Amino acid sequence: MDGLIVGIDLCDEYTQVSCADEEKIWSLPSVICKNRTADSWYVGDDAYTHTLNGDGVILDKLVSRALKGESSTVGDVRYTGKEILGHFLEEILKMIRAETKKETVERIVVAVRRYDSKMLEILESCADRLEIPAERIDMISHAESFLYYMVSQKREIWMGTTGMFDLSDEGFRYYEMKVQKTTNQTIVTADYEELEESFRLDILATASGKRLADKIVCSCGERMMQKKAYSAIFLAGKGFLKRDWAPEFMNMVCMKRRVYMETALFARGASYCAKDMNQEKTSFPYTMICEGRLKTTISMNVIRKGQETSVVLASAGDRWHSRVASVDVIPDHQNTVDLVVTPQDVTNRKTVSIFLEGFPKREERTTKVRVQISFPDEQTMEVILKDQGLGELFPSSGVQIRQEVMI
Repeated sequence: MDGLIVGIDLCDEYTQVSCADEEKIWSLPSVICKNRTADSWYVGDDAYTHTLNGDGVILDKLVSRALKGESSTVGDVRYTGKEILGHFLEEILKMIRAETKKETVERIVVAVRRYDSKMLEILESCADRLEIPAERIDMISHAESFLYYMVSQKREIWMGTTGMFDLSDEGFRYYEMKVQKTTNQTIVTADYEELEESFRLDILATASGKRLADKIVCSCGERMMQKKAYSAIFLAGKGFLKRDWAPEFMNMVCMKRRVYMETALFARGASYCAKDMNQEKTSFPYTMICEGRLKTTISMNVIRKGQETSVVLASAGDRWHSRVASVDVIPDHQNTVDLVVTPQDVTNRKTVSIFLEGFPKREERTTKVRVQISFPDEQTMEVILKDQGLGELFPSSGVQIRQEVMI
């Protein structure tokens, strides 16, 4: 492997970087400083140093700033949030390139707390500054990064239910991964819950704050775990870097369970994902269902060569942002196009019928309809029906129907 394969855990408070086949984790605060008089940028602790020296202007909350489209003026130059984030990522890659002695970047996968297609577009727009093609940069949610980290471990660790508590200044979350085996596939699912009892980590600076924090995480742990059988429990995030403040929680979570600590889990998971994407064939032939991926399968029942068959347009586990599919059908004695939506619980399967309103009236089987689906988000499917006509005798009318369907 000649080039860099990089996983980045990008959050407002901190950023961690893991490179495939490298043990070291690069960890730094998500802040950047622009020199007041020169075109020089500094990140992490260097940004604080230059700010204290008075020769730079520091900027933080880089993810939120980019998503909100906020701009900042440094000296006489106004920078968009997207540009500032691009400079931040550029400086990180400079650091990684210098330490690893590798210039070429083969793949970057960025893990974020919440999957947002706008964020993916922002990252892709940074590709030129990072000196890589846009198709070499991708984004996954923390939930998907959790999945990739887990399936990269020994199978006995993750073949049952796996839980994880992630504690940082950005919040307190509980993740849970489950494995379901069917006749022809293994389904791995990750869900998470944002725990309302989160707290700022600075309360751990006092003895009373530590006692309160221990009581909070212990209460959350008891509620979320509820005597479940686990293959393993993981602790992640800056809050669990030291655990002497949480004796009650640690006693509870470690009781007859395997417990692992991994503060850079999301960065490592992103690098495992990047390495897998860089291969012709995946090392993880599983159906992964989590934030950023579809939880339902979309299909159509059609007659092909005299036989009734099902055409799958999108499958559970597909990344919804990049999934666009189409099929041409010829309605026969019907004025609707019917799509079958199948969730994991097949008993909740439903059929969505879209009427061909406005289509020209023609003889039966003389109208070809192009059915195209895409996904604005993981819970919404956009369906476009286009009149294709049928040959020279029945030219297309140009009529099309667009409808959004909750899935």
